[in-house]
Amino acid sequence: MDAEIIAVGSEMLTPDRVDTNSLYLTGELNNLGVEVVSKSVIGDHRDRLAAAVHQALSRSGILILSGGLGPTEDDVTREAVAQALDRKLVFHSEVADGLARRFEQMKRTMAEINKRQAFVIEGADVLANDRGTAPGQWVEESGAVAMLLPGPPHELKAMFERQCLPRLTRIVPRQAIKTVLLRATGITESDLDTLIAPVYKKYTNPVTTILAGNGDIQVHLRARCATEAEAVQLLAEVAGSIELLLADKVYSRNGDSIEVVVGDLLRQAHATVAVACWASVLPRLRAVPIISPAASLRIPMK
Repeated sequence: MDAEIIAVGSEMLTPDRVDTNSLYLTGELNNLGVEVVSKSVIGDHRDRLAAAVHQALSRSGILILSGGLGPTEDDVTREAVAQALDRKLVFHSEVADGLARRFEQMKRTMAEINKRQAFVIEGADVLANDRGTAPGQWVEESGAVAMLLPGPPHELKAMFERQCLPRLTRIVPRQAIKTVLLRATGITESDLDTLIAPVYKKYTNPVTTILAGNGDIQVHLRARCATEAEAVQLLAEVAGSIELLLADKVYSRNGDSIEVVVGDLLRQAHATVAVACWASVLPRLRAVPIISPAASLRIPMK
């Protein structure tokens, strides 16, 4: 089963905000064996959001929306999902009463506008929010499920862990997702791909991704199988064949950076490393070497 995530809110489209909720949700879904195949950020536009919801539910079994459940006019998630599913929004007086009690506990008066949060998509289950005022919703449609969760991370995490995970566990076919990250150096990205493509192209599972950086190439292998043992075995088979081809160009088999690998080798050899720094100290840009006892760094033993 695949999943998609939509972060809702025009503020998420500015350079000042980062969607961290999707990272958390991806990790939790992967733990269930669910692959996240799409993530998007959509502003506070009901029609645009409704179109995205309709498309996501037509191709994926799970859709999670975060944000847009507040009481103001720009909080359009409820309306957009109802529009996408062609369902009505129904006012739930018990939800409104619960909101009023929560405001009383906070010694605040609930504004009339907060009653917008008591509108529930027809046929949806209300997900209580004990950390905020925005209830979530769980709605099923033609074998797929959409979860409407609040935007604040502490509210979203609590609601997802307590109310969504147990439900997902019951409906998601049990699978395991495992990954292997090989890191190589001393070879270009194109040469590496030419060398290992005959291996990874034989497989649609695991999925292979190659990422290149400055002097560092990462080969990501991601397997999804019925059991963890099957995933581990499959990864060992593919990664082993790739390692044989890359030989000593592979410097890390667990994703460690080259700095970590070199540090481990130095510790194993009981060795030290000295660093000489150069600094321009004269106005005519004459470089003067600065070497001091402090520049000799002993890497602590484990």
